[in-house]
Amino acid sequence: MYLCLAMSEEQNQLDLKVLARIIGLARPYKVIFFIAAVLAIVLAPIGVIRPYLINVMVDDYILQGNYGGMMNIAMIFIAVLILNVILQYAFIYITNLLGQSVIRDLRTKIFNHIVSLRSAYFDKTPIGQATTRTINDIETINQVFTQGVITMIADILGLIAVLIIMFTTSFRLSMICMISVPLLIIATYIFKEKVKVAFQKVRTQISTMNAFLQERITGMKVVQIFNAEQQERQKFKTINRSYTRANLDAVNYYAIFFPVVEIISAFSLGIMVWWGAQSVLTDEVSLGALIVFPIYLGMMFRPIRLLADKFNTIQMGIVAADRVFGVIDDDDKVQNNGDLVKDDFQGKLEFKNVKFAYVENQYVLHNLNFKLQPGETLAIVGSTGSGKTTIINLLNKFYEINEGEILIDDVSLEKYNLDFVRSRMAIVLQDVFLFTGSILDNISLMDDRIKKEKVVEAAKMIGADVFIENLPGGYDFVVTERGLNLSVGQRQLISFVRALVFDPDILILDEATSSIDTETESIIQHAIETLINKRTSIIIAHRLSTIRNANYIMVLDKGNKVEFGNHDELVQIKDGYYKKLYDMQFSEMHNHS
Repeated sequence: MYLCLAMSEEQNQLDLKVLARIIGLARPYKVIFFIAAVLAIVLAPIGVIRPYLINVMVDDYILQGNYGGMMNIAMIFIAVLILNVILQYAFIYITNLLGQSVIRDLRTKIFNHIVSLRSAYFDKTPIGQATTRTINDIETINQVFTQGVITMIADILGLIAVLIIMFTTSFRLSMICMISVPLLIIATYIFKEKVKVAFQKVRTQISTMNAFLQERITGMKVVQIFNAEQQERQKFKTINRSYTRANLDAVNYYAIFFPVVEIISAFSLGIMVWWGAQSVLTDEVSLGALIVFPIYLGMMFRPIRLLADKFNTIQMGIVAADRVFGVIDDDDKVQNNGDLVKDDFQGKLEFKNVKFAYVENQYVLHNLNFKLQPGETLAIVGSTGSGKTTIINLLNKFYEINEGEILIDDVSLEKYNLDFVRSRMAIVLQDVFLFTGSILDNISLMDDRIKKEKVVEAAKMIGADVFIENLPGGYDFVVTERGLNLSVGQRQLISFVRALVFDPDILILDEATSSIDTETESIIQHAIETLINKRTSIIIAHRLSTIRNANYIMVLDKGNKVEFGNHDELVQIKDGYYKKLYDMQFSEMHNHS
């Protein structure tokens, strides 16, 4: 029991810290926050003025037959009503403006943060989960401002104002109305706790569903190729049923709570009318008070009833914010401690005793050493998992080495500014990623410094201009998501043009020809020769025909450099890995011919 209490106390303190951090997000919008707070304070007394005016109208004017005074009170009532409507509109608009402004900044902040995270984050985090954090969870935080803290304060102030005017008008009727308040408080507390748990389940199920849908939609071709539609439908049906059940549980608590509140309210109203009517006959309570007290009663019950709902809104905002802040607080960023920036790289590249492990003590590179002079080309071959792509990841600082040193132009990679390093390198990957948009935008990546003339010139050098011009709209042809309305070869050519227009000093080709047909390979081979001309280049390829002319060929096996030299040297090594691979591919080509 003591342990549960301690855990509950610790959780409450954590919730308060998260809530304070949420409120802190509004710091750049102090003026808007202040206006919203002032409106909340002003609205509290204005809300109770109208029933008070009805009370005065009945007791002091209608019963006294003073119709002239009654008209004056009626005009005041209308003026107060109009003022209340205007202030309510302003309050709703201001709180929503505050919320939208905060989450706009927060969305930008979390996206910028995600962009800066290491590749390891994306290795272990489903894309659908990251999407949920950036969209759904942030939208829930918005409700803390629009339906949570400030509106909750406004309701509390309104409740205090109602209680003050009630006791001022008739202490006796007020005490009668308070009889049912303990029942309302108990019902509200139970509702708050139940809905809090239900909504936490809802948020978890949303995240699960988003992750599932994103992954399956992205990999739909695989699902269809292996005829796995039925299994995936069943999985989604199960996830969808769990999500629906979580929502229905939350709805169920609302369906129970609000009728219970209505019963308690009706009970209070019945007692108040029965007792009040007798008191009117004995002149202990005025008729005006009896008429307006049902209005006061409704004004008292409404905020108490809504407070539970708004408290849950805040709780859900805290849960969502805790998840969002968890991403923002993840310091596993790519380190950019270097400040060295030059006009360009000469292209000298060296790995000195480099060791690296994705998982601690499970090294995928072991004391790797090699050196390239400016303009030289290194081809890397090896079986899957030998560490080829890891070399590229380290060179681009997607990951950081555990031991050793990487040098560019005889200067440690760590001393260079990260943005500068990546601006002077270009990578052409096997799986080309194209964004939705025009071919021109996909090549220039919407960099204003790269004009269309430069793109066209690069496309002509690569040999991609012909196919681009034959597309509807040419360079303005709209590429669909991931470039699926283009062939593999066309996407690859676009990636080569993209690399060329950025004019890198160091070029990396990662299995760039593995998915290309034989007919397209000659065009790609020309593109490769154009790209690597006078550039330091690293080529990872399983087709040895593309790397025969490389200055050096490095053979990797389980992270170790086992062979190093040019093509002519390596084919002379008896029982060598490269010779076996070359003989096998040459034999296949001879058989096909």
